[in-house]
Amino acid sequence: MRNFDENSITQAVLDRVAQAPDPRTRQIGLALVRHLHALVKEVEPSMAEWEAAIGFLTRTGQMCDDTRQEFILLSDTLGVSMLVDAINHRDADGVTDTTVLGPFYVQDPAVFPLGSNISDGIKGEPLFVSGTVASADGTPLAGAAVDVWHSDADGYYDVQQMDELGGLAMRARLLADAQGRFHFWTIRPAAYPIPHDGPVGEMLAAQARHPYRPAHVHFMIHADGHDTLVTHVFVAGDRYLDSDVVFGVKDSLIREFPSHSPGTAPDGRMMDRPYDSLHYDFRLKRKPA
Repeated sequence: MRNFDENSITQAVLDRVAQAPDPRTRQIGLALVRHLHALVKEVEPSMAEWEAAIGFLTRTGQMCDDTRQEFILLSDTLGVSMLVDAINHRDADGVTDTTVLGPFYVQDPAVFPLGSNISDGIKGEPLFVSGTVASADGTPLAGAAVDVWHSDADGYYDVQQMDELGGLAMRARLLADAQGRFHFWTIRPAAYPIPHDGPVGEMLAAQARHPYRPAHVHFMIHADGHDTLVTHVFVAGDRYLDSDVVFGVKDSLIREFPSHSPGTAPDGRMMDRPYDSLHYDFRLKRKPA
């Protein structure tokens, strides 16, 4: 076949894609063609607009490197990351809600002993974080690996300021004790804008959207026989809870970060200055036998 027009080309492409031998590849390819062609037919882009779209995707790829993933930002800000997350966690009764991984996770962070201060001396309001890790039925998960990471008091992550810091900070892996408990010290995180000096930032500006995320602490928790949990805990009262640029906020993940006067902290440490605290009990989904 040849001489395709706007009425015949979609079916021609579908017929060819349908020859894919792998069923899942075939399903995804057919859906992609149907929806992409439907988009083009709906908006009827000019040639200049189509070239601009190709240029946008090209620049998105060019912004990606070892410390920045612009395509993750694009997925996050279009709500696709949270949609994929929701689809993959439909049966989540009795376990902690999930949310997006985000672009700042670092594989295999350094392991810190329980009770450590992971802030590496970065200035900020002291924050004592504690929690428990258990299966959905409440059985403690001894030795669960708890990865944590968060922004500083100005809203920056360590990977955004490696030259100034000289290394990673405000991130760690801790191993829960025999009762599934963990605790550590750090500094209180702040709300922050996602990187918006690239194509995703241009898109947000064109849509009259702000680039901010509410303050939160990231957690990724691994335990044998259970699904890995990826989530955050958000600071109650943050101004961006209802307009998170990546649509990641869930009511169950919002907690107060109460302030405390100087004195004896929950882990017995004597504090000579005020500090805040956060406690969260995490529940993981057991994998099918």
